[in-house]
Amino acid sequence: MNAGILGYLRHGMNTKTTKISIHTGEFDFEAEGGQFEVEERISQYKQEGFWGAMLERIQETVELSKESLSNTSKLDSIPSRGADFRSLLDNYSLDGKPEQVLGALHFLREIEKLDDCPPRIINSLFEDAKIEPPGNLSLYINRLKERKFIQIPSKYGDKNRYAELTEEGRQHLEEKSTSL
Repeated sequence: MNAGILGYLRHGMNTKTTKISIHTGEFDFEAEGGQFEVEERISQYKQEGFWGAMLERIQETVELSKESLSNTSKLDSIPSRGADFRSLLDNYSLDGKPEQVLGALHFLREIEKLDDCPPRIINSLFEDAKIEPPGNLSLYINRLKERKFIQIPSKYGDKNRYAELTEEGRQHLEEKSTSL
C-alpha cells in the first residue's frame, strides 16, 4: 500500500470521534471521544450502578408507552357505528338495559334505516360500542311494549325483530335528552 494512503488512514482513524448521549428522566449520560474513551466511560458508569438504573428507567418508559398505545388503540378500535351508538346512549342518558335497547332500536331504525332488527343485529351494535349486550332481549322488548314505547306492526305478527318506536317511545327519548 502507498505510504500516503496509510498515513491518511492512520490520521483519519485517529480523528474519529464517538459520541453517546442518553437522557432518561433523572439520568443523563454523555460520553465523547475515541472509541476506547467512550467504552471506558460506559464501564465506569456501569460500575457506579447508574447504567442499570438508567436501563430500568428506559424499560419502564417503554412499558408505559406500550400500555398507553394499547389503551389508545382500544378506543380507536371502537368502530364508528359503535362510537355513534355509545354517544347516543350518553347524550340521552340511557343507563338501564331496557332504555339501552330502546336506544338501540331507535339507532337501528332511524339512523341506520333498518326495517328488520333481529337479536344478532342488536347485540352486534352493543358489541361494537364495547357494551355488554342485553342477555334476554325478548324480556326487555316485552317491557318496552308494556310501557307502550315500542310496537310491532300487525303485518309482522308478534316478531320482535320488527319492533319500532311509538310516539311515546320517541317522546321518552326526547325527555331523557332534555332532562340533562
